[in-house]
Amino acid sequence: MGEEETEKTASTAIVEEAENSSSMAKNRNLAAGEEGEINGGDSAGAVAEAKTTSPLPKTHLLEHSWTFWFDNPSSKSKQTAWGSSIRPIYTFSSVEDFWRYVNFVYNNIHHPSKLAVGADFHCFKKKIEPKWEDPVCANGGKWTVSFSRGKSDTSWLYTLLAMIGEQFEYGDEICGAVVNVRARQEKIALWTKNAANEAAQLSIGRQWKELLDYNDSIGFIFHDDAKRLDRGAKNRYTV
Repeated sequence: MGEEETEKTASTAIVEEAENSSSMAKNRNLAAGEEGEINGGDSAGAVAEAKTTSPLPKTHLLEHSWTFWFDNPSSKSKQTAWGSSIRPIYTFSSVEDFWRYVNFVYNNIHHPSKLAVGADFHCFKKKIEPKWEDPVCANGGKWTVSFSRGKSDTSWLYTLLAMIGEQFEYGDEICGAVVNVRARQEKIALWTKNAANEAAQLSIGRQWKELLDYNDSIGFIFHDDAKRLDRGAKNRYTV
């Protein structure tokens, strides 16, 4: 199977899983009721037989493995160095693993609107740490979009789907994304690895805006500028 066909298969699976996810809660409740009725005897035997004869579910592997990271605001005040409180919490390599996390953990705990003020929630390619100092990120930068408090949930999910589904023309440039929850607003930043590649960065910025249906202008800041100038860093690119 070619690379393009593999990407299409994974992307199709992501869409299918998304369409099915809304009914999963109902299915789980139904399943719980059915299991409550099966207490032994012939019914239990039938279930055991079904389990042994049912085919294994197909797994749709992603092109890259990804890791969710979480920076707890209560830990930031105790950290001795910037970034020392960031912790990896879940790594996934398939469409099914991603939706398993979304349906059982993300929706209940790590939805941006449910996070405490000061929290940072990241999703980066496996083995890339969400830090300027990471060798892959060191020469990169980030696009940023802003939302009112509690309004970033859908855009954050769409960003995750676009990344893991390889929807960006310059997908190899993507390091990951982070949502920052603050008192008055939430920001989503898309990190890339080669800030000097203007054509790639502009393509990513335009595609991201279109995917999110985001109407305001967004800017791209080099990590080097952010390290030197902090909040004084200016956008190098704008779309």
